[in-house]
Amino acid sequence: MIEFNIHTKLYTCNEYILACRSNKFLGAKIKKDTENKIVYEIKNQKIKNSIKNHPIMITFNWYEKTKRRDKDNIAFSKKFILDAMQKAKIIKNDNNNYILGFKDLFFYDKKIDNNYVKIEIEEIQKDK
Repeated sequence: MIEFNIHTKLYTCNEYILACRSNKFLGAKIKKDTENKIVYEIKNQKIKNSIKNHPIMITFNWYEKTKRRDKDNIAFSKKFILDAMQKAKIIKNDNNNYILGFKDLFFYDKKIDNNYVKIEIEEIQKDK
């Protein structure tokens, strides 16, 4: 299993849509900048393993300070995370051949300074 945390600001779906509507280039910039920040965080955590050949299951543990944001709005950021995981060479691809599915869990803690997400990647052995 591979685990790592992402502490960078992740956009909700609503924030991303608003940015795309306000400027035709802003959405692409947000996606690129966010992915680069996530790659940087992954590399800083010195993850040595990568998953190349097996299908995987990914659990997203979303830690939020408040309950203000809708769960589906928060989980939208997994698109940026998956693309960054490819760039960081943690996963080979995020298509259906490599990813079996996702699980989203949400935790609320007023004591945390900032929202973050803990990623858990589990290899699933194929039946022969």
